[in-house]
Amino acid sequence: MELDKKMKLGRLTWPIMIEMFLAFAIGTSDTLMVSRISDDAVAVVGFSNQFFNAVIVVFMLVASGAGILIANRLGAGEAYEARKLAIVSVVLTGAIGLVVSLLMIFGASQFAGWLGMPHDIRPLAQDYMAIVGGGMIFTAIGNALSTAVRNTGNTRSPMYIAIMMNVVHIFLNALFIFGLLGFPKWGLFGVALSTLFVRAASVVLLLYVFRSAFGGRIGFREFMRPDWSKSKEILRIGWPLSINGGSWQISQLAITGIIGVMGAQELAARTYMNTMESFAFTIGWSYAMAVQILIAYLFGQGRLREAYRSAYRAMGYGMAFVMFNTALMLLFRKQIITFFTDDPWIVDMAIILLWLNLILQPGKMLNMALGQSIVAVGDSRYMMKISIPSQWLVSVGLTYLLGIQLGWGLYGVYAGMILDEYIRGVVLYLRWRHHRKRGLFADSGDRGAVAVAATAGGMQV
Repeated sequence: MELDKKMKLGRLTWPIMIEMFLAFAIGTSDTLMVSRISDDAVAVVGFSNQFFNAVIVVFMLVASGAGILIANRLGAGEAYEARKLAIVSVVLTGAIGLVVSLLMIFGASQFAGWLGMPHDIRPLAQDYMAIVGGGMIFTAIGNALSTAVRNTGNTRSPMYIAIMMNVVHIFLNALFIFGLLGFPKWGLFGVALSTLFVRAASVVLLLYVFRSAFGGRIGFREFMRPDWSKSKEILRIGWPLSINGGSWQISQLAITGIIGVMGAQELAARTYMNTMESFAFTIGWSYAMAVQILIAYLFGQGRLREAYRSAYRAMGYGMAFVMFNTALMLLFRKQIITFFTDDPWIVDMAIILLWLNLILQPGKMLNMALGQSIVAVGDSRYMMKISIPSQWLVSVGLTYLLGIQLGWGLYGVYAGMILDEYIRGVVLYLRWRHHRKRGLFADSGDRGAVAVAATAGGMQV
């Protein structure tokens, strides 16, 4: 079966991995290009993107829940049901994106004030946020389209589109920032236009792929008459994911604020470490995203033991790659860190924190692989209930207690992060085993084994 060939852990993982690495690399180069405009421009983009990333979490409310259900229905041989779920997710996410876009177009100045942007860069920020924020409808629809396509097992098409659009984005930035080929030097206004164009173009390309992703070509009239009864299923799984993701984003902002109290050097060291750590766990996160698709598909198909074991396979492969990446960074630690800064204190601190990453990253991988696996079988509420208290009481709480009150500084920050990852990882491991003991993964050999779990109830367990 062609779909079974697509639904292999390795085939799902590598396109996601390349797309994530590319996004990270392009984001870094984008920042470097904007830095040629001015430091104020970098500050505006940094502040704004932090806000936009939090807004994108709202779009996950629909897209993530729909993606899990799409893979599940395809596994159960219900391609038409998957098609209806996908259409609803695109329309519903697009509606949310439209509301956000209108708010940003007419309220950019208010949002800039709420974000606490310095007064001297607010005029620059208002224009940038109005243009980029006004195009959030494209971000929303693109997110829904790419998530739906990936969960059909086609992780390559979103990757190819991402590669193409990111190259175009860099080219347009070069035209508008440096005035190449006779273009005017529009500065930050040009960067905003480039971002808007690329997001709109990616929606067109993704829509082309999406319309043929579920067998017969989807007609535009189907978007005008979505099956709204499917929205309840999507939101049942999606709302805990959205709240959990939003909580994590805000908790990271809180930790950054606490580190800011420690001092500029500590904040700079942590910022550089964030960049380096991204290289360490990107492959691991790619495996976690891929195994979510795979388990949802296998769960719907009734291949339950295989679904159960897939979580451990993803965790094992991801752990090996994450540790290899961390070891590689340690091997070339001096060269990597001095590329970012020559401050002796920051260099010495970052080297020590890299060693702590040997402890942190396995816990992060344990948490990512089992967390996405649990979400794949519809247990997103449990994931939320476990994650939010740990994020705030352990990670944020210990950062303040150990880092500020006891004076451990960044060591206290990492102690809180490490303990948070392992607590959540171990609890999720026990939950995964608990599902097996309950008989959820007792393979009966036919697809009817999950008839109750995969009904319109939304795969609740």
